[in-house]
Amino acid sequence: MTATVYIESSVISYLASRPSRDLVIAARQAITAEWWDARRHQYDVFISTLVENEISKGDPNAAQTRLALVDEIPALDITDQANALAKDLIALGAVPKNSEDDALHIGIAAAAGIDYLLTWNFKHINNAETKQAIAAVIERHGFLCPVLCSPEELGP
Repeated sequence: MTATVYIESSVISYLASRPSRDLVIAARQAITAEWWDARRHQYDVFISTLVENEISKGDPNAAQTRLALVDEIPALDITDQANALAKDLIALGAVPKNSEDDALHIGIAAAAGIDYLLTWNFKHINNAETKQAIAAVIERHGFLCPVLCSPEELGP
């Protein structure tokens, strides 16, 4: 059985953006492109309607580029279970109150039974200080928490 990956908006943004002069951002862009080209096909990948909404914002040409990248990737719906998980992630302090979309990404992936949530969001999602709290909330609802990781961390 092939592992499943939910690709969060930050990954698509790094993949589609113009090369950065900032060394950290440039490295993340290169890592993302390498993962996309060499490792993405090892997994069953998904996005969500939330990802589609987020990457469609901003400059119309850039949005078109981002949307074209995910055109063939199935989009998960935002279910009642995903909303309940997101609400509790906020209410219980696992994700900050001003980060509802971040909580919803986690909720969508967990409710769908996704194995990995791929993100460059180290502030609220892939954060060593919050991963345990996030997992506790998800497991309290009877779900397994997806592995929260960056493209650099996923795959051989």
